[in-house]
Amino acid sequence: MADGDDLDALRQALAGVQPLAQPRRQALRASPPPPVPAQTRRDERAALAESLHGPVSEEDALESGVELTYLREGVSRLALRRLRRGHWVVQDALDLHGMNRVEAAEQVARFLRAAAHRGLRCVRIVHGKGLGSRNREPVLKGKLRAWLAPRDEVLAFCQAPPAEGGSGALLVLLKGR
Repeated sequence: MADGDDLDALRQALAGVQPLAQPRRQALRASPPPPVPAQTRRDERAALAESLHGPVSEEDALESGVELTYLREGVSRLALRRLRRGHWVVQDALDLHGMNRVEAAEQVARFLRAAAHRGLRCVRIVHGKGLGSRNREPVLKGKLRAWLAPRDEVLAFCQAPPAEGGSGALLVLLKGR
């Protein structure tokens, strides 16, 4: 019966206590909007500005140094798109690692002549990412555009997909026989 005694003691202690008045608060009409992180807005503005003022054509992208691509005048853009997507199987490859500019230029010329003579359509030239160069920049990557574009057998070239060398290699589309 200890429970009954406790209840009586509580009632005696609370005898004369008045309940508090209800607070005069108004209920909110709608929940406040969720917060928007300031960095998200800055990132979105930067992305918009880059899309508006960034490279517009492949030529502009080339000048920005983002990706090395080339398409001979008169060749369909579809050919470049197909080259990027791996439509043609890479039939031979040349690795320029460890070569200086003169050696690399000679090897590229010899390789392309031999590939064209053999009737190859798609080859890969690995120029490297420049990690071993003095300024850790790709020296041969920039030279390849000057070496490949004037050659009659070259129709197009683009950066290789990651599995085939990525930014350290080019896929080159050659004229068919």
